[in-house]
Amino acid sequence: MSSRTRPPLRTRAALAAAASARWASRATGRGKGAMIGGLIAEKIDPRIMGRLTRGKSVALITGTNGKSTTTRMTAAALAPLGEVATQADGANMDAGIIATLSLHRDAPVAALEVDELHVAHVADTTVPRVITLLNLSRDQLDRVGEITAIEQSLRGGIARHPDAIVVANCDDVLVTSAAFDAPHTVWVAASAGWVGDSISCPRTGEPIIRRGDDWFSTGDDAFRRPAPSWWFDDTHLYGPDGFAAPMTLAVPGRANRGNAAQAVATAVAMGADPHDAVRAVGTVGEIAGRYGTVELAGHRIRTLLAKNPAGWQEALSMIDPEADSLVIAVNGQVADGEDLSWLWDVRFEAFDQVKVIASGERAADLSVRLLYADAPHTVIDDPMEAVASCPPGSVEVLANYTAFRDLGVALERAGARPSVGAREEESR
Repeated sequence: MSSRTRPPLRTRAALAAAASARWASRATGRGKGAMIGGLIAEKIDPRIMGRLTRGKSVALITGTNGKSTTTRMTAAALAPLGEVATQADGANMDAGIIATLSLHRDAPVAALEVDELHVAHVADTTVPRVITLLNLSRDQLDRVGEITAIEQSLRGGIARHPDAIVVANCDDVLVTSAAFDAPHTVWVAASAGWVGDSISCPRTGEPIIRRGDDWFSTGDDAFRRPAPSWWFDDTHLYGPDGFAAPMTLAVPGRANRGNAAQAVATAVAMGADPHDAVRAVGTVGEIAGRYGTVELAGHRIRTLLAKNPAGWQEALSMIDPEADSLVIAVNGQVADGEDLSWLWDVRFEAFDQVKVIASGERAADLSVRLLYADAPHTVIDDPMEAVASCPPGSVEVLANYTAFRDLGVALERAGARPSVGAREEESR
């Protein structure tokens, strides 16, 4: 929404009320106030999201894992095009999106992280230029529901926007199915480390056969892995028309190289220069505490977030094998999913030679899983006490959503400071 376009009275009232709510929340120490501001604004003007994106070039980024990282990378790659409206804290439902847009009303570009359950109606409201699909895998079943229903919702939402460019991970069967019929698709070989939720074709129910990088449906000859326009290896990113550029990232893991590839493809589809985009994604480090390293009481603490089997499997591969201690913290609140049966899908057997401290509100559940994995461990329910019990040195902390959030708050209150390496990275 350009500053030269005067919004309707209802929208102006909604924005004023949101600003007042943000101020009150901060003044009373209840938080930053972004979510409450967005909630109030939407109550007053249910059409405010569409009005705030009118005239903007919008990219929507979604997937089960990697949304926040990819969105931050995409925003960095789009920066040369002008101010970018994007979430700083991963608030990816309607209220968070509205709050972000209300704070960046004059931004010509928006890179918005969107919860996969909300993509269809957010796309209907914002009319995106690009829709980026990262991956789809089983999440908290008691909160999110069956993954096939999400694939069908995405497929339907994309079908209603035939002019949108869909940037999709061709290594993910479910993502490919959601994007397969779109008239404007950019395929990215972003890898699929977790394939446990795509053993059958989402279109026919018949088995999916995998041969190396290729895959195909036994029930539909046409449905198979599309040829990618973008792909990566350990050193470079490759793209259309012979494009190749060295790609060095500040975040760990092969999954993040895939996220970076999709961020670059998204930014290029939005009009960014590919070489500039590759350089930009390499500048993205800590994302809302993810991969952050702090120092406290003789400990150098690095925090990793994982929320579902696919995310946990990837996060486990990022753990520093040379670390002095490992704390795994698991809660079972509504935001985490109260059903923790997914713990049995995670290969904790990798820790048979590493001593683990099981922590969090559901430390007992985790302890049982570690016991069956023959992983030596102790149990300390409070994550801060678990960290404090570690000998001086490096401590890796792997936590699910609310455990990660609460530990971050506790570390800040305890006076934790960014490590020397993190401060140097920030200064650059």
